[in-house]
Amino acid sequence: MRKVFAVFAAILTLGLNGCGYNTLQSTDEQIKASWAEVLNQYQRRADLIPNLVQTVKGFAAQEQAILLGVTNARAKVGTIQATPELINDAQAFSKFQAAQGELSSALSRLMVVVENYPQLKSDANFRDLQAQLEGTENRITVARNRYIDAVREYNVTVRAFPSNLTAKMFGFKEKPQFTVENEKEISAPPKVDFSAQSSK
Repeated sequence: MRKVFAVFAAILTLGLNGCGYNTLQSTDEQIKASWAEVLNQYQRRADLIPNLVQTVKGFAAQEQAILLGVTNARAKVGTIQATPELINDAQAFSKFQAAQGELSSALSRLMVVVENYPQLKSDANFRDLQAQLEGTENRITVARNRYIDAVREYNVTVRAFPSNLTAKMFGFKEKPQFTVENEKEISAPPKVDFSAQSSK
């Protein structure tokens, strides 16, 4: 009886490996880890914005519309609950990425306005915030790319045979991906390098 049980357990283990169950589990965990890093970097950016806005306001208070746009975009991002379940809800995910895209656009407009204020560009506090923002935008791009890769691998497993049968049996569904109409514009970090302008 013990031998029969051992053979049955071995067949079951091989079956689970061959059906994609373990791959679905591991790729799902990779998505969660990648998503956590995306959120971490977006939060880092959100944390930089109040200081950035205050610094710009000190030199360019008359740019109220731009400053208000950045502040409102940040507030909108803050209203979206970025829970782990968000990556399983295509509609909520779409709202999240749209809000992040609006914030990226608002920051880009702010950086364009900064060009008109040489004193602001030469301010040490602003330069430090500029460097932090640029680094954060680069980290966001890297984190998003890792998430995209993890979701692609998972979604292929969910759709491919025979793992698609296992996915249906255990309720694994495709995850939403970072895709928007202006993906190229949103994924590009705002231009925050003014060193060339400052040297003139």
